[in-house]
Amino acid sequence: MAQFDNNRQRLFVPAAAPLYNATHDLVETVLRVVAGLLLVTHGFGKILNPFGAAGMVESLGFYPGVFWSPLLAATEFFGGILVAIGLFTRPASFAAMIVLLVTVYFHGIVKAEGLGGVEKSVLWAAIFLFFAVRGGNRHSLDAKLAREF
Repeated sequence: MAQFDNNRQRLFVPAAAPLYNATHDLVETVLRVVAGLLLVTHGFGKILNPFGAAGMVESLGFYPGVFWSPLLAATEFFGGILVAIGLFTRPASFAAMIVLLVTVYFHGIVKAEGLGGVEKSVLWAAIFLFFAVRGGNRHSLDAKLAREF
């Protein structure tokens, strides 16, 4: 039985249950793909110059920068691809969430930018937390391979 059919009596508009059921996985997939692709675009410049952020990561206390900078680039670029296609969705999303929590620290604590400086990173960290826990759903390569973390 579909997810919203069980709770139909709780819906303000019970007739909307078929719409919710029909689009539930699709909308979740759209969120995963969009989040992954945006992470790819964010990491694209870093992957072209993987050591370019060495000074920045060292300023945050991540030594040596020549190790952490390429790891950051790979997490954003390749991790974004993995999230978008739904392969190794949970570990890739978890790694992205960690990167985003570091940006929360950087903008919120180091640069003291307040909520305006951290709100996007908090939102993105929450999105990747969702996929780290939930996985890629039935529209993912994890599901097609019938294997996931």
